[in-house]
Amino acid sequence: MNRFKVSKFRHTEARLPRREAWINDIRAGTTPSCGNHIKSSCSLIAFNSDRPGVLGIVPLEDQGEDKRHVAHLGCHSGLVTDLDFSPFDDFLLATGSADRTVKLWRLPAPGQALPSVPGVVLEEDLPVAVLQFHPATDGILVSAAGTAAKVWDAAKQQPLAELADHRDLVQSAIWSRDGALVGTACKDKHLRIFDPRAKPQASQSTQAHENSRDSRLAWTDTQEHLVSTGFNQMREREVKLWDTRLFSSALASLTLDTSPGSLVPLLDPDSRLLVLAGKGESQLYCYEVAPQQPALSPVTQCVLESVLRGAALLPRRALAVMGCEVLRILQLSDTAIVPISYHVPRKAVEFHEDLFPDTAGCVPACDSHTWWAGSSQQVGQGLAPGVRSLAVWAYLCPCPSQPREPPVGDADRSTDQSEGFSSPPSSLTSPSTPSSVGPSHSSTSGIGTSPSQRSLQSLLGPSSKFRHTQGTVLHRDSHITNLKGLNLTTPGESDGFCANQLRVAVPLLSSGGQVAVLELRKPGRLPDTALPTLQNGAAVTDLAWDPFDTHRLAVAGEDARIRLWRVPPEGLEEVLTTPEAVLTGHTEKIYSLRFHPLAADVLASSSYDLTVRIWNLQAGAEWLKLQGHQDQIFGLAWSPNGQQLATICKDGRVRVYDPRSGPEPLQSPGWASCDTSQQEARIVWVCDGRCLLVSGFDSRSERQLLLYAAEALVGGPLAVLGLDVAPSTLLPSYDPDTGLVLLTGKGDTRVFLYELLPEAPFFLECNSFTSPDPHKGFVLLPKTECDVREVEFARCLRLRQTSLEPVAFRLPRVRKEFFQDDVFPDTAVSWEPALSAEAWLKGANGRPRLLSLQPPDMTPVSQAPREAPARRVPSSAQYLEEKSDQQKKEELLNAMVAKLGNREDPLPQDSFEGVDEDEWVSGEWPGFPKGSHPSRTR
Repeated sequence: MNRFKVSKFRHTEARLPRREAWINDIRAGTTPSCGNHIKSSCSLIAFNSDRPGVLGIVPLEDQGEDKRHVAHLGCHSGLVTDLDFSPFDDFLLATGSADRTVKLWRLPAPGQALPSVPGVVLEEDLPVAVLQFHPATDGILVSAAGTAAKVWDAAKQQPLAELADHRDLVQSAIWSRDGALVGTACKDKHLRIFDPRAKPQASQSTQAHENSRDSRLAWTDTQEHLVSTGFNQMREREVKLWDTRLFSSALASLTLDTSPGSLVPLLDPDSRLLVLAGKGESQLYCYEVAPQQPALSPVTQCVLESVLRGAALLPRRALAVMGCEVLRILQLSDTAIVPISYHVPRKAVEFHEDLFPDTAGCVPACDSHTWWAGSSQQVGQGLAPGVRSLAVWAYLCPCPSQPREPPVGDADRSTDQSEGFSSPPSSLTSPSTPSSVGPSHSSTSGIGTSPSQRSLQSLLGPSSKFRHTQGTVLHRDSHITNLKGLNLTTPGESDGFCANQLRVAVPLLSSGGQVAVLELRKPGRLPDTALPTLQNGAAVTDLAWDPFDTHRLAVAGEDARIRLWRVPPEGLEEVLTTPEAVLTGHTEKIYSLRFHPLAADVLASSSYDLTVRIWNLQAGAEWLKLQGHQDQIFGLAWSPNGQQLATICKDGRVRVYDPRSGPEPLQSPGWASCDTSQQEARIVWVCDGRCLLVSGFDSRSERQLLLYAAEALVGGPLAVLGLDVAPSTLLPSYDPDTGLVLLTGKGDTRVFLYELLPEAPFFLECNSFTSPDPHKGFVLLPKTECDVREVEFARCLRLRQTSLEPVAFRLPRVRKEFFQDDVFPDTAVSWEPALSAEAWLKGANGRPRLLSLQPPDMTPVSQAPREAPARRVPSSAQYLEEKSDQQKKEELLNAMVAKLGNREDPLPQDSFEGVDEDEWVSGEWPGFPKGSHPSRTR
């Protein structure tokens, strides 16, 4: 803008919304960092919460609700220092943290559960300060950590270039509009311009601000001009405009005021409007940037209602262009997100091309390989409503009946949507970076994918058919309430309680190791009086129901004894003090009990005496003692075929035994290659006995899952999956029919679901179940308890502080009138033994009998007739049949007459009765003087 030309933005006004339009009830973080603390795509908003390492995720637009729900994404073990959404994918988020990692997350649509693991993890040597996606290329981003900035290829998970020509900490790193250059601001008070594809050294450098405090950069719409913010020697905040062709001095400089809050430059390159937001302040400054003098022209100021903690610029594609909205700033305050709109007052009846030139679109111009080879293709898109709807939303929700054409600039890429993009597929199956396969917009879900989504599908891996699982607490009529005196201090090696298809056994806090036995067939409120219990005589450490005898309960105590109790068929109606049998042999407190999955009367137990003992319950005696443990045994598990027994120990080793071959382990490798925390762990056999799943903690106390090949333990884990930071051990419950594992801890409110595979990507994430209050235990019931008509593939019991409630996990299906045989294969009859204890001890092996869950009156969905697609297009006869104007006029007239009714029908007043003539003459009317008559009218 020159001095003789009037700016089209001179009347721009900032409009603060009413409080009803705020996103309230959030708790924003206030820890200082080089990032903006908030970022937005056209669909989602992400911001730093008050919990370190946790981001808040909220939809940009309300979903028809009065209040927008804020979900929380636990993404790092340290402070999240910066974040950015992909310009080509509204649901792809990159986060950088002080824990020295950059992670890429596939976020689901609003209302679905957030992923617990990232899709890509990029390791840095120092804490990450800032990051940004490439504006024109898919899968490229820049990050700054310490004194270096790196350009990453996310598809290959490796840096393409390291820009290390800095003498101090990098405070800002940003791409130019065309993505050819990278500008950095450093604590050594210098600005540097890099061409990453030419050389790792800076092509230009100059001293920017005289103070080393926080400095930021923002490019305009060209390579020649960029804006920097910082402090001068007098600690005054200043803004400078630079011309890279004359980089020795600033083209223009503007000094604002003396304030401790750093300035966040939010520059829209299309309109060249610059909004300066000061952290910790309550005012926004808006300027227009021009290459001619005056270069920085003030436009307007906006006084905020609350202190600003962070600010983000909404993508231009999400603006209300027909309302002449040229900018929208999202202000992050302590308790709310406030959208602030900048409008140019014009008649909102047409599209104003001068206000809205073509902007960057949502289709990448090229892939990482093409860009690195020197391509300079750009992305462009108009903001006119017709062009906008076609270019933006066609990739998010394409019409399934019409194949879409590949976009311009994608001609060199594969046109097969199912194959992803041309970047080389990169396996995410390494132990440190497992696949993230959270709910995604894949072609299998009926929602089309953008090129960026397809480009990263090779990274994010396939999705599970159980990904849309819905966990639901069943009706209160099935709950058992008024539980009192629960023992919530059972050892970590115990599940806390146990259940079969008939009963639940719950340890109580009272002295003597009492165990309450509740009937699942008799739900309701328990009496306030004391319940009949089993008097164990010692504090309970673990308990388990016999899978082949629903009336026998094994209880382990701190006195190193195992007591076998016989519950009457009608239930426990009186206190029992004498067990059916007592097993002695351990010399220390017992950890856990596990019944054999196929052989009757075979029980395994582990103890503080560092031994695992196999018991023959028929004889009531110990049969074998397994040795080789050097420390506390955290857990043990039988293989599905009952031939082997696996243990996990505090020394960090997985041991597999063949009890009938000898007391020594077959293999004993370390179960983690890093410094593993010596906290509790659990182990379970998965994938038809081909793999072992271990849940434990890493050296940073982050809960993690490790998957081993049972026949190759020495080679280490196949995959390692980090989940979150929590004190309780994850208790795994594995369903062999579906391959799903349910994971939760005592005191947790969330149940994780993963489908496990013996090959890459190993972990397929499904929707998790979240409860409003923490549970004290969570166990899986037998498969026969599921309601297959409702596509319920798992039913669990959730133990709360004072109640016990069933939770059903169901899969939403359209044709529920058919038996879903792909979800319900033949299941093992787990309540019938395959062989006796004596036969198993002598070396015999058995296989369980299989049972079909298909009801007699249901047809398998695989045999169901295919439904003919409903014809939604009117028949051609309707188009060929033409009516004359006279016919149309008659139809309209008949419709009007039918609406008014028949003209021959009498009117309502025709049925009124009249008065006699003498009444008009001699009658006296109320309200009139005596002798007077009202006038008569007809």
